[in-house]
Amino acid sequence: MVIRRAERTDLETVKRIVHETIRAVYPHYYPKGAVEFFIAHHSPENIMKDISAGSVYILYDGGVPAGTVTAAENELNRLFVLPEYQGRGYGGKLLAFAEERIAERYDNIVLSASLPAKPIYMKKGYIFKDYNSIECSGGDYLCYDEMEKKL
Repeated sequence: MVIRRAERTDLETVKRIVHETIRAVYPHYYPKGAVEFFIAHHSPENIMKDISAGSVYILYDGGVPAGTVTAAENELNRLFVLPEYQGRGYGGKLLAFAEERIAERYDNIVLSASLPAKPIYMKKGYIFKDYNSIECSGGDYLCYDEMEKKL
């Protein structure tokens, strides 16, 4: 397992990891309009903006891209592990890696936790700060929590 900073040429790889994971996992937790919102939110333009800023990392398993995380300023974002690689501890490794990067300059980490991710973050010491919901297409709602961890 290796984690490295994403380069501009990695845009399609990061997008594939994010979108495939959303399409496989999120329909079990969210209605269709919210899933579509997630896909649109993690657009190629938004991903490229973070790659260009040097904030995106990719985890490789035997040379194959398996997960990704974004650590921008003191915010952790876009932590996804492809479904076929879940259960191997890669999400935890990406989280610890991002926390180390953020801890170099900040004393706290903030993130927006989706429903499937909230229990994982709570086990890792994150605390609830605020609840949010966004109205999506078809009258669906995307619900998520803002969380924080002191370093």
